[in-house]
Amino acid sequence: MATKAVIGSVIMGSQETRVTKISKLNQPFSISREGCLVQIHGPTIGKRYVLDVEEFTIGRDAKNNIVVDMDNVSRRHAKLTIRDGLPHLVDLGSTNGTYLNEEEVMEERMLKGGDLLRVGGAIFKFLQGNNVEALYHEEIYKLTIIDGLTQIYNKRYFLEFLEREFGRAKRYSRNLSLIMFDLDHFRAVNEKHGHLGGDFILRELAHAVSAFVRKEECFARYGGEEFAIVMPESGVKNARVFAEKLRFLAKERKFIFDGKEIPISLSLGVADMTVEMKEAMALVKAADVQLYMAKRAGRDRVSSPP
Repeated sequence: MATKAVIGSVIMGSQETRVTKISKLNQPFSISREGCLVQIHGPTIGKRYVLDVEEFTIGRDAKNNIVVDMDNVSRRHAKLTIRDGLPHLVDLGSTNGTYLNEEEVMEERMLKGGDLLRVGGAIFKFLQGNNVEALYHEEIYKLTIIDGLTQIYNKRYFLEFLEREFGRAKRYSRNLSLIMFDLDHFRAVNEKHGHLGGDFILRELAHAVSAFVRKEECFARYGGEEFAIVMPESGVKNARVFAEKLRFLAKERKFIFDGKEIPISLSLGVADMTVEMKEAMALVKAADVQLYMAKRAGRDRVSSPP
């Protein structure tokens, strides 16, 4: 019997976690040299589509080769044509556009291994190589630790990382700081600009913040519009300075979606591990309390212990 892998997927704008089944890992499948697409974000995470015919259409209509049942996907959204052994992508006049590596497809584009294809609210990764099945299994593993939308770590990896660092900090009496932050009034962004606009903000913000996170730190999407940064050996004062830097970054950066600027702000909570804390979740709760205090004080600010 084919086995199944399971990952946690966070519902937009909510802390509720749903379980998403990833389709049949051990089932043999044939791969042509054209490779396959794997859905890394959307309604059927982990599903693969082997590009073994000359033409593939993608859209909401059931007649498409790849059906994406989402309101922000057009009935016939995009088309892949295999020509000279290589897949070529065109948009079919869709309402919300087709994007390759976050660039809108205005004319035919050729895909290469590792490219990200976005159709409405769904994201696919194109896999191609001598052993596509091995690449597929590697991608499935990544889906257990990487958030498909933002391409940063997910909550599962964050909790595992925090647990390790908490134990290390306890053993060697070192500092361990945690920043929890989320976007202010994010529901209003979704209501005004749609979930594609909300997805855009989350992706762009994650990309901007990632540039400032050190390799020994962990930046993760904790749930919905909430993020977390684990900072080993930083200390609460340095963590607060970094949090203020992120707050300023969000306010000053221009987020342009569909030709319109979307202003955003962040509320951030900072906490440091104390000798009284017995488990890693105590640090999460402490940072979450500070985040709540920042919101209660008027949002767009950093809160930390005195």
